[in-house]
Amino acid sequence: MFQLQWIWHNLKGYRNFYVTALVLSIVCNALYLTTPYFSKELVDKFLSSKDALFNLEHERKLFWLLLAGMVGFTLLRTICQYTCNMTYELSSQGMIYRIRAHLFRRIENQDMEFYDRNRTGDLMTRLTGDLDMVRHAVAFVFKGMLESCSLFIASSVYFFMVSWKMALLLLAVTPFIFGVVVLLDKKAKPVYVDLREKLSQMNTDAQENISGNRVVKAFAREDYEIEKFQKANKEYSDANKKASLLWLKFFPYMEAFANALSVVMLLGGGFFLIKGEITMGEYVAISGLIWGIANPVRNLGIYVNDMQRFMASAMKVIEIYYARPIITDREDAVDQTERLHGDVEFKDVTFKFGKHIVLDNVNFKIKAGQTVAIMGETGSGKTSLINLIPRFYDANSGEVLVDGVNVRKRKLSQLRSQIGMATQDVLLFSDTIDGNIAYGDSDMSEEDVKHYAKLAAANEFVEKMPDGYETIVGERGVGLSGGQKQRLSLARALAIKPAILILDDTTSAVDMETEKYIQDSLRNLDFPCTKIIIAQRISSTKDADVIIILDDGKITEMGTHDELIAKKGYYYEVFKLQNDGFGKEAV
Repeated sequence: MFQLQWIWHNLKGYRNFYVTALVLSIVCNALYLTTPYFSKELVDKFLSSKDALFNLEHERKLFWLLLAGMVGFTLLRTICQYTCNMTYELSSQGMIYRIRAHLFRRIENQDMEFYDRNRTGDLMTRLTGDLDMVRHAVAFVFKGMLESCSLFIASSVYFFMVSWKMALLLLAVTPFIFGVVVLLDKKAKPVYVDLREKLSQMNTDAQENISGNRVVKAFAREDYEIEKFQKANKEYSDANKKASLLWLKFFPYMEAFANALSVVMLLGGGFFLIKGEITMGEYVAISGLIWGIANPVRNLGIYVNDMQRFMASAMKVIEIYYARPIITDREDAVDQTERLHGDVEFKDVTFKFGKHIVLDNVNFKIKAGQTVAIMGETGSGKTSLINLIPRFYDANSGEVLVDGVNVRKRKLSQLRSQIGMATQDVLLFSDTIDGNIAYGDSDMSEEDVKHYAKLAAANEFVEKMPDGYETIVGERGVGLSGGQKQRLSLARALAIKPAILILDDTTSAVDMETEKYIQDSLRNLDFPCTKIIIAQRISSTKDADVIIILDDGKITEMGTHDELIAKKGYYYEVFKLQNDGFGKEAV
């Protein structure tokens, strides 16, 4: 099976340990045969034999050797079992560490389309619960199945060595148990696939609710969200019950057949003992090892259950493990380590999201160092346009060029490391303010951090905070205002001294005075930079070298502030609305 091949691949570095553990499992189960053997010898020689008293008097050394052998082999089996369990644990933990690290790298390197398709809660389930099930299978399920099989085979061989007739009687019951196990396996697979999906949905609902708790409280929707989660929780609970009841449905049959072995032992063993075909010692040995057949077939149902859970979880993990990003470095990618100039050009660019055309034959050119503003109604394609520059997505047709080179032919890390982005929807990490600003360069000095904070009009409010730049901001910047988060996001984007700075409505939550300060800072940066600004305020766009108006994915207007005012189109209408309906500044 593919899942087992995948497990073996990821045991690299621990395969010797795991093989050793498998061998020890077989040895441990073989050692179980020693106790019945010693019991048989003790009973036949020193208890049931006609010469038992004579043997006790004249073969006392053998008596103590048999007792010592029974105790010694039991201790040896205990040591082997402990070593075996520790080796399984070491192997499984090493394997799961390797897989989890690989999965996180794989998720981290995926493109935006991957995150559009996959829910956060589902990805978290794969990194946690699904991986725990994989580890459980490697450390316990495979071990248990091997031990059950080896014990069953060893016990059967021993029974045949003692009495082939007795062995056949006992083994005649086992096909019925295996039949129940096969039927359980067939029924369990879809049940555990459904159970895993219900867990993923419940985790997704919980994650979305926790991350969006402010919105929930703002709309007083706590009761609604509680009811929504309860529904997901109930569905998961019902799926769990269904899986448990499935096992319980088959358990009585398996238990009945397993216990039937004891009945066969009592009737058949007693009959053969009376007829003298087996000795009392042999009867005791078989009776003492009857669990060696009963327990393995009884436990098979449990292992089938766990194997189906493993299969369902492993397939979800494997989907991510082998997932390949669509947007990657090409083999002929340009290796450019020097700083970009900042020229940006769109040539006949068309971009679709699914079947919907978001950008339709877009053409424009930005010279290095220019400031370009992009305006348009919601859904006109502004954010999609800027996402094509760092290759978060690829255009369906046409070319996006940076310094005259198609972005598809640039190495992603080199391209993106020279593009600073600050968006309206700000994500700050649970770190210090200093750590958030210096996110693009962990070795940045404190003076530089303060410098970029000043450029973004953030220094003043940061220094008023309890611990200044060492203040820990909460998850996603909780505790900060929208304007404060936007300014920290801008400082973070400026801190890498980008060749291209992209601002997506970054100053929408700041006051006019702060916005003016930021605009002055952007005009007087101490490094060359092409600035692309998405904004709806005329105050943010009027000084741009070029203003581009998008409408339904197409450029409808392009020019300077004065040129667009003269055209009396969309830009002119926005200008009038933001100036109390009068176009005084246009005059």
